[in-house]
Amino acid sequence: MRTVVWLISGYAAVSLLTPMTMIAFRHDPAVATDAVWVRGALVAAASLLTLFFAVRAARGDRRMLLRLRVVTAVMLVAIVVIIALPGLFPLWFKLEQGVCGLLLLPVVVQINRRPVARP
Repeated sequence: MRTVVWLISGYAAVSLLTPMTMIAFRHDPAVATDAVWVRGALVAAASLLTLFFAVRAARGDRRMLLRLRVVTAVMLVAIVVIIALPGLFPLWFKLEQGVCGLLLLPVVVQINRRPVARP
């Protein structure tokens, strides 16, 4: 689980860089679109919650492991959809989401290899 926590920490770090980028380029509507503001803020908040789930799951909390499984799978699917959607998001944001997806993919694979025992 240590690797999972590290990967999700990286995901959170990249996700938190996105709002900073949006603030830096807030006067450029081609870079900081409304869709990027909404998705970027939601992803940044969700990444911190995901990190919380991962830390608690690493400490043995099975409910948090179950939540982590759901959240990471949903986020990975959402990232694939965002990258596939033409025109809604700028290229830089799709690249950022791709990095997040590459960090989440091994997490999803690793935490879904064995069943969660019910508490």
